Order: sequence, then structure tokens, then C-alpha cells
Amino acid sequence: MRLSPAELTALVDVTETSPHRFLGLHGMAGGGCVVRSLFPGAVSCGLRKAQASSSLPMARLHACGVFELELTSSPDFRYSFEVVYADGSVRTVDDPYRFLPTISEADLFLVGKGDDHGCHHKFGSHVRTLDGIAGVSFLVWAPSARRVAVVGDHNLWNGRAHPMRMLGASGIWELFIPGLAAGARYKYEIVGPHDPTPFLKTDPYGLHFEPSPNHAAIVCDLSGFVWHDEAWLEQRRRGDLRRRPMSVYEVHLASWRRVPEEGGRVLNYRELGEQLAEYCTRMGFTHVELMPPSEHPFDGSWGYQVTGFFAPTHRFGSPLDFMTMVDTLHRAGVGVIVDWVPAHFPRDFFALARFDGTHLYEHADPRLGEHQDWGTLIFNYGRHEVRGFLTSSALSWLERFHIDGLRVDAVASMLYLDYSRKAGEWIPNRHGGRENIEAIEFLRHVNSLIHLYQPGVVVIAEESTSFPGVTKAVAEGGLGFDFKWNMGWMHDTLDFFRKDPLYRKYSHDKLTFGMLYHWTEAFMQAFSHDEVVHGKGSLINKMGAGDDASKAANLRCLLALQWTWPGKKTLFMGCEFGQFAEWKYDSSLDWHLLEYPLHAGLQHLVADLNALYVGDAAMAENELQPECFGWLAADDGAQSVVAFERRGRDCAWVVAGNFTPVERTYRLGVPTAGKWEEALNTDSKHYAGQGLGNLGGVLADSIPCQGKPYSIQVRLPGLSLLVFRQSSAAKPAVKSKR
Repeated sequence: MRLSPAELTALVDVTETSPHRFLGLHGMAGGGCVVRSLFPGAVSCGLRKAQASSSLPMARLHACGVFELELTSSPDFRYSFEVVYADGSVRTVDDPYRFLPTISEADLFLVGKGDDHGCHHKFGSHVRTLDGIAGVSFLVWAPSARRVAVVGDHNLWNGRAHPMRMLGASGIWELFIPGLAAGARYKYEIVGPHDPTPFLKTDPYGLHFEPSPNHAAIVCDLSGFVWHDEAWLEQRRRGDLRRRPMSVYEVHLASWRRVPEEGGRVLNYRELGEQLAEYCTRMGFTHVELMPPSEHPFDGSWGYQVTGFFAPTHRFGSPLDFMTMVDTLHRAGVGVIVDWVPAHFPRDFFALARFDGTHLYEHADPRLGEHQDWGTLIFNYGRHEVRGFLTSSALSWLERFHIDGLRVDAVASMLYLDYSRKAGEWIPNRHGGRENIEAIEFLRHVNSLIHLYQPGVVVIAEESTSFPGVTKAVAEGGLGFDFKWNMGWMHDTLDFFRKDPLYRKYSHDKLTFGMLYHWTEAFMQAFSHDEVVHGKGSLINKMGAGDDASKAANLRCLLALQWTWPGKKTLFMGCEFGQFAEWKYDSSLDWHLLEYPLHAGLQHLVADLNALYVGDAAMAENELQPECFGWLAADDGAQSVVAFERRGRDCAWVVAGNFTPVERTYRLGVPTAGKWEEALNTDSKHYAGQGLGNLGGVLADSIPCQGKPYSIQVRLPGLSLLVFRQSSAAKPAVKSKR
């Protein structure tokens, strides 16, 4: 097989889409074989057969560094090259172009259909051993590219050195480079379909990245990590989170806690694992939710403008350090949920935007492909390879990093084509409607696969509309999420607590309206980071008129209402101790506030609410079913009092909230006779309240009330919420533990 001048020019100019046709070892029609190599900048090259004591000189076909050697022997042998460069340096390297593709024809077929659920095991960079030779395989999808090359420190970022081959008509480019190892930096040099000027792209499937401004991917090998969370994973597989207490602490890793003695240094993953495990255990949270830990270029995006959909951000350490953090939390009994962002991606040219010189991951039409609110790009969910990319991203976090759940960001923006758009700025679907059919099918698909491959993992939707069936099973026509953030309840409840207590009677319906739709979905009551930024004020500063003590009393009521309301719980960091300042992504929480009783009291309350909620675990078994809840007083707006009953398998709570500063004496219906313990009182002095209450409990009278055969007459301090627990099943009141 001789090289024609045109073929040699294609190799030198790197326009050949299949360099393996000419480089490497090839049999010749008349017998024997020919070996060719390409080493830009080399002045000579020799071929050394395995076990040989010396190398055979190769002929130089082109000054760019193309060499050739014809042999009369069989092509079935191993060899390496001895390369001499102009500076006198000599390198011995194995031939990248003698290896078969690292992906099979069957896998190419599945990728093209969008049915390969393990793309993350094939695409990107992977440390492998092929034919006894250690190296790194590279695989990237760029169907419109005229050429793609792997560039990095190993070849001085020279795009001529390691051109990749396109595998048939798949649009997938592949290369195995012997001798590379974990830690190598690399990018893809691409020539698009229209402009001959090459450009650099980072790896869409990269596991690790270097900081700005270079953003190079870094080869990463996770195979040596040893997990110690087998017991945690086993109980996760056996459990049903819909029937378990779930109290989630939402955290932004860079601003949760810093090291002031070291100039405000951020904690690394290992430090975060140890400190979050201790704090969540002490506070009683069952899970920690991490605002997107994925790689992102701009700190101010908080991680929501992702450029590395498979990579923990470099800011706090390596992927192995991230795994250590998760392992530490699991061994402490704390689950880990991460925010996952399949709704959009940033325009940064080094990443996904116009990846191969065309609109590859995004829609070309801005009415479909541009997110007007955030200035980002929208994935083309109708393209098989894009669905496979996003599905693999989700499964990768769960499989590689043992993540226990995904909170899916901005689901509402995915569901509707006219989301935040005016007339004429969007394109109806094929039925003339506003629903994004491709995105809906994608969400159903990925949720089904998550539950198939990772039983026990939870998927949570941040979804703010009335789209039906968000948490209904896919088999029943739903989207397949496990939980949905209850945005309506959050907004209504905050609107109520913003009011001066004098005027709350006119907004009493804000507290009760949510129960009219509460059972339509599996809800999670969440006060998230979105409520304490952009001038909205901190949670404690949202509380109605009054001094700091009154604001703290209101916040204690709000948090106690959240915990006693049916549904799972999510609370953003800092809200548990009433930070007055809005959250800032670039500085630590104001932990010094815990020196003051008002803030320490709030923190004690949240810990005790968790102890009550988790301790009476039977309450969570049916908290997503209507039979767990009953109103006792829903219409007492004149006094701004609400009261309701919570029913568990072997216990009951009676919850009463008084949301004015005026103390009330109130009669509440109860289902049984005997003593009803005052299990929690937000006015306790332990929480920096006034210490008014019911001396630990009250005896039920044989006086029917509110549809119940018995009743208790209780003292409701001003701005307080109290929980009375059935004495026969009661444990010691949580506030008496301290």
C-alpha cells in the first residue's frame, strides 16, 4: 500500500478523517508489511521490534515528520518507535495507530439510537490497557467536524501529532494513545465544516478539569478508590424514601463554612465531608443537598451554568476527594443529593456551544435553543446522542460517586416551549400546543432508567407550575419524579408571615389553601437558596413587623409549621440559625451569630424538630397520603390560629399555631383520653422564647370538640407553635433533652 501525494498531503495537513488507514502497520498486497508514523518536529525515527536490541531506520517521507519502513516479514508483531527531535531529545513511544477501535459496532448502533445507557464508560478519556500496552483512550462525538485531534502536554498541544479517526458515519471520533496516564491534560482540536481555522474544545465527558482560563480536561482514573459505604447502600436499596423521614440540608460548598484563620480559605472536599457529617448528624438532617457540584467556569452562577456534566468542580479537590466526601457522609448516616442541571448550558465557547462548528447540543433556532432569562442555551432533547449524553450524566453521578438523589433544576423551563417567552418568540409543538414533547419524553426516560439501575435513589423536581403528574409513575402517564418542591405552599406561607400580625387575619387563607391541592403530588416543603438572594432578604428578615425577638419568634413558627406539615423537608443553610444577611456565594455563613441566644435558639429548635420528626418515624410512613392529616381549626382567621392533627401508625400529633403576639386559651379536639404531652413549644426559653406553655402536657377532657370525642384546653403563647403528642406512644419531650 503506497501513499499517493494527495494522501500524504492529507496526513500532513491533517485533513484525513481516518489516519489509521495510512498510519500504523499494514499488510502489503505482494507480501510483507509497511509501517508509517507521524511525529511533527522529528528529524529521524526508528522502528524497534519487541525484544530487539536495536531499531530499524525509517525513511522520512515529509519534513513535517512522516516516516515509513517496508518489511518483508509478517505484519503480526509488536513494535515501538525511537524518535529523535531537533533538540537532540530521544523518545521511545508505542504506535497509537496500531490498535483496534475501543468501541464496538454494536455500541455505535446503540449510541446512535440514544439507547446506550453507559456512554460515560466509553466517551471521554479512560485509562486502559490494550494488547498489554497501558495508555488512554479518547472518544468524542463531533459529526460535522472535518477533523479532530487530541492535543495536550504530551504533544505540545500540536494538532498534527494525534489526529483521531471517525468511525463510519457515526460522527464519533476515536484514538488510543499509549503511554498516557492519569493526570494528563488534554483538549480536542477541531476543524468545523465551514471554516478551516481549528479551535479547541474541552471534553464534554471529562471527569476532571483545570481552573480558568485554560479549562483543559484532566485524565482521571477512579478505579483505585475503595468505598466503605456498603451498609448504607444496602439499606438504601431496601428502603422506600416516600415512607421514611427525609429532612434535607441544602448547601453551597464554597460558602457554607470557610477558614478565617487562613484568609477565608474554602474547605476542600475531605474537610467538607468531615464537617458536614458532624453538623448534619448533630442537627438531625437525614440528607445534605449540594448546589451543583458540577464543573462550571463562573462562581457567580453558583454552579447552575455547567460546562462539565460529569465532573465534580476542581475548586475543592479532585474527583477522588469528592468520593471521599460522599463516603464520609454515608458512613455517618447522611445521604447526599446533588443538583443536576439538564435544562440549559452556558455559551462559553470552550465547552458545548457549537461544539463541532454547528449547533450540535443546542437547537439552531433561537426560539427553541436560547434561554432568554439566563442567557444560556437549551439542549436539543429530540436528538438521540444529546439524550444519551444527559442520561449518562445522571447515571454517572449515581454510579461513580454513589450519589443518593438528584434534584433536577428548572424543570418548568423544560416542560413548556413558551416558558418566559412572549407571543411570536416560541414555536408550537407538532400538535400546536405549548408542551415540549421531546423534553417531557426525555424526563420520563431518564427517571425510568434511574429507578431501574439505582433502586432507592430519589429524584426531586424543582417545578413551579401545575403540570399534572410530575410525581406520578411513568407507567401511569406521569413524569416519574419521586418528589416535587411545593413552590405554591412556600410562596403562600411566606406571604402570610411577611404580614404584620395585626393584618394576618385578612390573609388567613394563605395558610390553608395549599391543602386543597396537597395530595395531587408527592410534595417536599422547601425554603431554598432562591428565597434569600437578589434583594429578597433573608428568611428571618421576611418575618412581619417587629423587633429582632419578634422576627425570631415568627421564624420559629414558620420552621415548626414546615416540619409538622405533611411532606418531606428542605432548608437552605443559614436559615436554621436565622442569618440576617442575604446569602453571599463568595463568603462564609455568619456562624458568629450563634454566640447570641436568638440565633442559638433557632438552631436548637431545628435540631429538636428533626429529632421529633425522625424520632416519630411512623409519622413519615403515610405523610404523603390524605389519611395522615386532618384540620381541627382551619377557619379561625380572626385569631390567626390554625390547628390540625397528624396521624401515624402508632401515634398522633395535635399541632396548634398562634400567629399573633396575643396569648390564647384554646380548646383542641383529640382522638383519645389521657394525658397529651407538650412535645414541642417554640416559645420555650431553650429556643430564646418567653417560656410560656402548658407545664409539659395536659389531660384530655370528655368534651367533644372539632369532631373529636375528647378535647384539651391549652395555652397558646403569642407567636408560637405547639405540638401535643399522644401520651401512650410518647417519648420524652424533645425540648427536655437539653
